[in-house]
Amino acid sequence: MKHLLIAATFIGLAPFAVADMRSEPVEPVSPVKEINLALSELGKKLYFDPRLSASGFISCNSCHNLSMGGTDNIKTSIGHKWQQGPINSPTVLNSSLSLAQFWDGRAADLKEQAGGPIANPGEMASSHTLAVDVVASIPGYVHDFKQVFGDSGTVNIDRITDAIAEFEKTLVTPNAPFDRWLLGDDRAISQYELEGYKLFKSSGCVACHNGEAVGGNSFQKMGIMEPYQTHNQVEGRAAVTGKDADRFMFKVPTLRNVELTYPYFHDGEAETLTEATDIMGRLQLGRKFTEEENAKIVAFLKTLTGDQPKFMMPILPPSVDQTPKPQPFD
Repeated sequence: MKHLLIAATFIGLAPFAVADMRSEPVEPVSPVKEINLALSELGKKLYFDPRLSASGFISCNSCHNLSMGGTDNIKTSIGHKWQQGPINSPTVLNSSLSLAQFWDGRAADLKEQAGGPIANPGEMASSHTLAVDVVASIPGYVHDFKQVFGDSGTVNIDRITDAIAEFEKTLVTPNAPFDRWLLGDDRAISQYELEGYKLFKSSGCVACHNGEAVGGNSFQKMGIMEPYQTHNQVEGRAAVTGKDADRFMFKVPTLRNVELTYPYFHDGEAETLTEATDIMGRLQLGRKFTEEENAKIVAFLKTLTGDQPKFMMPILPPSVDQTPKPQPFD
């Protein structure tokens, strides 16, 4: 029992919680158990390195800002040459818990996702070949690749995306107040917040928003009880499958840290949690929440904010004369 208490305390959970786990459709986020630290540290540098973009200005962190809930807090992201992106940037926090990546699920995992924005002309606007040439030209990176992969330090896109994905696996947010309640701490949330959870559950929200990530584990149609009105042209899963039946089918977003990841929905049109809750109630459940019911659900949703990732910012190795130059204005 002594070892159990030490383990529970080490990961930031109350010692009594392990024995008092509540059975609910929402599960507590587990801290990272296994990670390749050297690979993750390399991935952290690459995640923050804007030289993976053609402009030398946009990094993974630009749209998935780890100081802002893993998003950029604007309706749709800004890409190369100030292009307006087509879709709201989903949070990178707890993204390892999702069944697939992107709103339409076109990437099977974090590694596949990491390569997408680099070569997307509307995002980082580089190419995998150019990104590899940039990284391979930097002696500090070659040294890192030698240490991590144990060979001559060969740089390729497979290794770059592998490293970024390994870092992103560390970006989980355990120890939210609601998690502590799930683990037996009755004082972790208020009665008002608990009433919000009971409404969230009894209204049917948990049919889609469940599990560790409180979402992210299924694709659902946006607008079941009534159509969702939007000027956004994104089609959802239909763009991947080619099936008309998959129009407006999107990956259910995680509700973890949702108070930090505004605005909401694939088009970013819901500016507040209050607005998002009202729309979801009407469109997905056919229910009009009262002002008090809405406020209680929002109060519950705010208990899903967990411990944010904390780490030393990476110092990136400097470019050299041979490093391909950024083209921010071309």
